[in-house]
Amino acid sequence: MREKWQKQMPLMPEIADHPQAQELQAIASIIGTKPTICTYALQDLSGSITDENNVGAKGMSADQVIRAAIVKSLFGFSYEALAFHMVDSQSIRSFCQIGIADKGFKKSVLQKNIKALSSETWEAIHREIVGYAVENKIEKGRWTRIDCTVVESNIHEPSDSSLLFDCVRVFCRLMGQLRADAAPGLFTSCFRYQDHKRVAKRRLLTIQYAKNNAQRRQPYKDLLKYSRKTMAYAENAVQWIRENAIDGLRGAFLIHEIQHYCALCEKVIDQTERRVLRGEKVPAGEKIVSIFEEHTDIIVKDRRDTFYGHKICLTGGRSNLILDCVVVEGNPADVDLTETMFNRQKEIYGRYPLKTALDGGFASKENLWAAKKMEIKDVCFAKKRGLSETDMCRSTYVYKRLRRFRAGIESGISWLKRSFGLTRCTWKGWPGFKRYVWSAIVSANLLTIARKQLA
Repeated sequence: MREKWQKQMPLMPEIADHPQAQELQAIASIIGTKPTICTYALQDLSGSITDENNVGAKGMSADQVIRAAIVKSLFGFSYEALAFHMVDSQSIRSFCQIGIADKGFKKSVLQKNIKALSSETWEAIHREIVGYAVENKIEKGRWTRIDCTVVESNIHEPSDSSLLFDCVRVFCRLMGQLRADAAPGLFTSCFRYQDHKRVAKRRLLTIQYAKNNAQRRQPYKDLLKYSRKTMAYAENAVQWIRENAIDGLRGAFLIHEIQHYCALCEKVIDQTERRVLRGEKVPAGEKIVSIFEEHTDIIVKDRRDTFYGHKICLTGGRSNLILDCVVVEGNPADVDLTETMFNRQKEIYGRYPLKTALDGGFASKENLWAAKKMEIKDVCFAKKRGLSETDMCRSTYVYKRLRRFRAGIESGISWLKRSFGLTRCTWKGWPGFKRYVWSAIVSANLLTIARKQLA
């Protein structure tokens, strides 16, 4: 007999009485009220469907992919951790609509589906979320604040010597793959190459620990020589692949990879010779700082700090929502982005904002006149740059109020960097960079709205 009365386990799991579980439930209800969000995602996901007979394992739905991406961004999970928590956590299972009998999804499936969502799709989802905030009177879009920040690419600190060594080791890796794919003995008997990774690594260390530029000059010459030799081996390997019967797709992949890195290696060799051997100053726009994330820009901020990534321009509202974002190529001045951000606000709300506050880098007479033509009544630049307070705003009181309001975007940027990983982008490629930024902003906005509704 039972000594104590035991409560029977419920057939359906209950929602955990925890703030994070309640936030997930609130976010789920927001997504549920906007069915067009799943429609946008389905357009990207359906591109990979080739089975007309609808056979095979059941994949993730568009709704599940969006929810999984939001969970990943909210909690900062890796794909492996995401796969575990989608099975283990009751709240996350419920949020991602995984049934009791479902086993969840592997990390490779999650990665393939989440990265299939394009940046354009994430931007369209963002517009839907902002529209939800307007409909529910959370945000009106009449007060805006604009500022820029930098999201770094996932690369090591660049130097000419490290880039040359990267080229050497990548070519050696590709030719090692070619040797493994070729018939036994065929590659070594018909094509010979020498692995220069060790000697290149020694020259790299010599350059790094040299006391002055004079001591670095000869090791740089040696490193350039071994880089050219290794690139020549790789170029000969392309011809060898075409002459020998290597598997079609695999051979085409190796040819594409070798030609891609050969073009980047030539740029690295050119900039190294110009800078080190000839003493030229190479413009930032002509430099390459990574052969793996070649889209990376050099961003010099406040003439002090140098970042390697991309500038993003953010527009915030009174509700702390991020109303708009532009991921910028190159390093244009903030002053050149002002009208673009105002016009994008009109696209979102159908009208320009009533009051706006901007960082000092946006300040100029031309931008002030353009804003007044758009019937923006009060424009506050954090730095006046020759403009008077009464020229920008109706009174000094309004100017000071807007200047204090502008400071709120700094806390929003800090929150995005600390909580949503916008300090450094971990996804590969230029399209992946934009997807990463937009997915973080969408997740942050959903969490902001959910917390306001639960308050």
